[in-house]
Amino acid sequence: MGFDDKGKEGAPETQHAGKTAHEEESGDERGTSLSRHMSEGSAAVTEDEEEDVERKIDLGPQCTLKEQLEKDKDDESLRRWKEQLLGSVDINAVGECLEPEVKILSLAIKTAGREDIVLPIPESGNPEGLWFTLKEGSRYSLMFTFQVSHNIVSGLKYTNTVWKTGLKVDSTKEMIGTFSPQAEPYTHEMPEETTPSGLFARGTYSARSKFVDDDNKLYLEINYTFDIKKDWA
Repeated sequence: MGFDDKGKEGAPETQHAGKTAHEEESGDERGTSLSRHMSEGSAAVTEDEEEDVERKIDLGPQCTLKEQLEKDKDDESLRRWKEQLLGSVDINAVGECLEPEVKILSLAIKTAGREDIVLPIPESGNPEGLWFTLKEGSRYSLMFTFQVSHNIVSGLKYTNTVWKTGLKVDSTKEMIGTFSPQAEPYTHEMPEETTPSGLFARGTYSARSKFVDDDNKLYLEINYTFDIKKDWA
């Protein structure tokens, strides 16, 4: 649903503890010990090639949380960093699970002076009919809550592509961060954006939103349509 900073990745702060994209980039050895990243060579790809390249990259074997804690256990600074990331996670409850699980609990569109537009997430991931309507030239932000369980999710990303009359008009990718499993949900708010305005901007758009991680594991894909009109619906 983005119309500003096309294709730009960002890393705003979350409202709960989690490792952001900036921290991942500056973590150096720490990041490589706890999470598995794509090689530098994957950075120089075109947008059309990107998904194919990501599918071919081998990120190495996964580890349980118990195995993660056993790694480099003699490194005091690294041990403290891992404990800070994991927080109050019950290792005995989740430490044997290899695959992280991320559940998107809710999506909402926030606009100053108006009630949030809460978007129900259907089981199929594909809402039937028009999902929502935005006013042209309005400023808004997308907020979602999600829950992480079983294991650490590394490099959780949000991508969104928008089409109008079959032509791609916008593409957004945002690095959310790395998060440990916990009972409380995480909350993330996207940067504020502005809908286009004018006669040619109005109409019906189709879009696809995805939540994936560094392993290219897909947690949610939503295919939907929305309108931009002269006023709110």
